[in-house]
Formats: sequence, structure tokens, C-alpha cells
Amino acid sequence: MASRIQQSTRWWRWLTPGLEVKRWVILLMVSILIIDLGIAYVLKEFYRTAQLPGEAALITLQFIPRYLRGVLFGVLGLGLLVFSVYKLQNSVLGPFLPGGERSIAEQIYAFRTRNRGPRIVAIGGGTGMSTLLRGLKEYTANLAAIVTVADDGGSSGRLREEYRILPPGDFRQCLVALADAEPLVKELFNHRFSEGSLGGHSFGNLFIMAMADITGNFEHALRESGRVLAVRGAIIPSTLHDVTLVASVNGSMVEGESKIPKQNAPISQVFLKPDNAELNPEAAMAIMNAEVIVIGPGSLYTSILPNLMVPGMMHAIKASPALKVFVVNVASQHGETDNFNVSDYLRVLADHVEQLPLDFIVVNSNLNHMPTGGQSQVIFDFQEAQRMEPRARFIAADVVNTRIPSHHDPEKLSKVLIKRVWEA
Repeated sequence: MASRIQQSTRWWRWLTPGLEVKRWVILLMVSILIIDLGIAYVLKEFYRTAQLPGEAALITLQFIPRYLRGVLFGVLGLGLLVFSVYKLQNSVLGPFLPGGERSIAEQIYAFRTRNRGPRIVAIGGGTGMSTLLRGLKEYTANLAAIVTVADDGGSSGRLREEYRILPPGDFRQCLVALADAEPLVKELFNHRFSEGSLGGHSFGNLFIMAMADITGNFEHALRESGRVLAVRGAIIPSTLHDVTLVASVNGSMVEGESKIPKQNAPISQVFLKPDNAELNPEAAMAIMNAEVIVIGPGSLYTSILPNLMVPGMMHAIKASPALKVFVVNVASQHGETDNFNVSDYLRVLADHVEQLPLDFIVVNSNLNHMPTGGQSQVIFDFQEAQRMEPRARFIAADVVNTRIPSHHDPEKLSKVLIKRVWEA
């Protein structure tokens, strides 16, 4: 019974508006009707002049009135037409479309819907960025992820130091998050070697590095890697310059994105070195063409601010007609935002980038799931937060991942951004 209902639902999917299929089916039927009309005129003249034997008269249903003959042949022909088109599209298109048990109509509908989705630019890096992209890709294919290039830890730091390329780690996470490839391919890109000279390196980082060596350009390497993974959207470095993140911690300067959180002390200020890096033109173009700009979630000092402080970034954001949204983390981060409330995030933003024009600020309202690892929840102190950003509209919603309470839930967060921000 359930399978019959599911099959019926799949049939009705073909009638969904915006599929851009019905118009061509109707044209196909009209063309067949015109051909049938021509054949009918020929047969009519043939019947008038020819004497049909008994078998032919029986096959053409001459013993039935003409209007009943027309109805019977019409119903039979229409049924055969629908059945043949259905089997034809399964035979021709089926092998080329992923999606498991989803019907081709559902695949086409999802494709058309995503292509008509809003033009969204996400700014950040790390796990927060990949979480955001994983949810948004189900609603729109017009995505651009602007990623920090200040990462210098782990595999990315080693490759950056040895081969003088931009750190591939955050880009790899975004590629996997936006990928429409098989689960095994995603697992392959995230696979990290544990022994030998490759110990600590992930396959995806090595793949991007090899692609950059082949193409001679890191941006081309990202595009080609995206083609391999059937990525929905674009992944863009915030700058093409080799920059280092520097922080003022307890009056001393700490260089290196990976070293800053290890100080376990309040961070006074962060800045980029050198300070003459330029905004990637491709990133500037994506921002100017955006309809929604989403900043965060992610590490405040080591993922979000390194993007915003790239010279030219704030000018592009302010000049863009897009809605500007800031997504506050659901949990604090050791060494960066210990015991931070929402107002603390806004204060740090105001200290580093003056007059960031925010239209919406998304905060987590579900405090029933405590983060693991001793992290504290980010509390929404409404009055102080509103004092910091009186022009922005705050959206308090349940966006926490109940399985990993220190992270956002991709589906919940993307629904808030699409339903309550974009549709507003």
C-alpha cells in the first residue's frame, strides 16, 4: 500500500509548477495529434474508396459507431504514449542522475528550484562554514563561499610552508560540504593518513595541492576539484596573498592562526600581516552580485575576522545591496570566546570592523542541550545585544545540533535563513 502511495506521489510530481517539462509534453502531444490528423484524412479517403475484407473491418472496429471508435483509440493511444515516455526517460536519463530512490521528476524539480534560489555569499571558514553550506545547498545552487587563507595549522600549515600555496584545509571542507558526489568520494577527500611521511595529511589537501601544481593556479585547482565532486556553488579565497594572522594577547604579539587559541588568555586585537593584502576580485564580484550575505558561524577571531579585515572587504560589503546576516555561534570556543554572550560577539566585531551594516542577527534559542567538552553556551542577552546593534533585527531560533550541541544543525540553520530572512 505504501509503495502504491509513493508511486502515485511520484506521478503527481510531474505536474508541479516550475518543472519546465509540461510545456514540452504538451507540444509533443500536439505534434502527434497533428500527425494523427493527417493520417486520419488519408484513411478517411481510403475507407471511402476501398473495399475492406472482413478481418480488416474487424481490426479497425467497423462494427462500432464512429464516435466510440475515436474515444477507444484515443484512450489507448494516450495510455501507450504516457507509458512509453515514462519508460523512455527511465532508460535514457536514469543512469545519469544520482539520488537513490528519488524519481527523475523529483530530481528535475530539485534542480530547477535550486537554480532559482537566492544568490547567497557565505563568509567564514572552518567547521562553521561547512555546516552552513551543507544546509544551504539544498535550497539554492547560487552559492559562493568566501574562505579565509590565514590557516597555518596541521596538514594545511605544513603544505603551506613546504609548497608556498594557500592553505587547502578550509577549502577542502567546503568542497565536501557542497559536493553532490557519492558518500565514498566525500569520505576519501576527508581521509587522513596516520603513518609515514604522509602522516597527518588528508587526501583532499593533497589532491588540491596536486591540482594546483597541474593547473598552475590555486583558483583553477578549486574549480577543477569542484567539478570532480559535482559541487553546487563556488569556493573563493578572500585574498590571493600569503597572509599571517597576528593577535595581541596579554600585551604580547602571537603570530599564527593555530597558535592564538593555545594561549588560553583574552585576545585584545587581531590583524593581518602584511597589511597591504588585496581583496580577491572574484570575491568582490560575488559580494556585489549577492542577494544575501551570511557572516559566520565559525571561530570569531581565527575564521570570521581574518576575512572581514582583508582590505577592501568591508567596502564591498557596505556597497552591496544584499541583506547582511550575522550568525552567532551556539557555543564558546576555548582560547577565543570563553564565556562569551551574544553582545560580546557584537562588541568584538565593532572593535575590529567599524559600522558593519547588519540587517539580521541569528541567535540560538534552544538552551536545553549543553555543549560537550566543557564549553559554555552562548546566551542571548537581548538588551545589551540590542544596544550594540540597534538597527539589526534579531532572530532567536532553535538552530542547535542536538547530537553535537556545540555546532549548528545544517537543516535548522538553513531553514531560518531561507524562511525567515530571505522570504522576509
